[in-house]
Amino acid sequence: MTEPTIGFIGLGNMGGRMTRCITGKGIEVLGFDAHAPNIEGAGALAAASAGDVADRADVIFLSLPDSRVVEAVVLGDDGLLAHARSGQIIVDLSTANPESTRGIAAALAEKGALYLDAGISGGAAAAEKGVLTLMVGGDEAALDAVRPAMAHFASNVFFMGASGAGHTTKLLNNFLNAVALSATSEVMVAGRKAGLDMDALLGVLNTSSGVNFATLNRFPKIVHGDYLKGGLTNALMMKDVLLYTELIAGLGVAGVHAAGPLASFGAAMATGRTTEISNTVVDVLGDLSGGVRVHNGAEGDAA
Repeated sequence: MTEPTIGFIGLGNMGGRMTRCITGKGIEVLGFDAHAPNIEGAGALAAASAGDVADRADVIFLSLPDSRVVEAVVLGDDGLLAHARSGQIIVDLSTANPESTRGIAAALAEKGALYLDAGISGGAAAAEKGVLTLMVGGDEAALDAVRPAMAHFASNVFFMGASGAGHTTKLLNNFLNAVALSATSEVMVAGRKAGLDMDALLGVLNTSSGVNFATLNRFPKIVHGDYLKGGLTNALMMKDVLLYTELIAGLGVAGVHAAGPLASFGAAMATGRTTEISNTVVDVLGDLSGGVRVHNGAEGDAA
């Protein structure tokens, strides 16, 4: 059986890493990115446009910043919709608005193409190792067809339901991620100001009821000055939290916990850290608390 031709559009921080997981195994990937050097960096074959990818690939992965960009790539001139064909499968790995996702899926279905929304989790480190978690919405048979391609960069793939369910799940997950990061940042700043040893404090949190993804995976690096650059930026984290608030408003769910991350990442953007990794929110809260740095050797002074 002939293997499907794989295309990948959006070869930035995450897309580039996922593509390298595929090309690193000797599998050709047809790539397109607005920043051309990203294509070579991912080991992909350069396509002339998104439409060119659609003409030549059977399975197309998208890793783009938001729904606005996804809509431009799919629905725009020389976009995927204009070149879509029956049986083609497009997998959106972006964090996007579920309503927009459902609209795109319906438009592609008229051409016989299938659209899967596949939120990803695990960050740059998991993408580098090829062990991401995917949460997928859309046609389950289409998901089964692309599982072998996904297996190159994901170790856990969950089918969540109809179109939009994957992106909905992603927003729920990312909101908890934002809450954990912003709240843990506040706690670590407080611990530093109280004179506690940062490693010892993390040891307590990680063996107690305060444990979360940030205490386990982010702050053991941050307290030693490694902010794990290359992951989700403050702007993208803010975008995800805002999408979450839109989602729950539409569902009629009381949003009583959004104020913390909205204030934290909003402050990060207001103080010039828009494009920096979201882990730097701890320094934003540190600045607001008198110039505190939680990494060892900082002695509580602003960097």
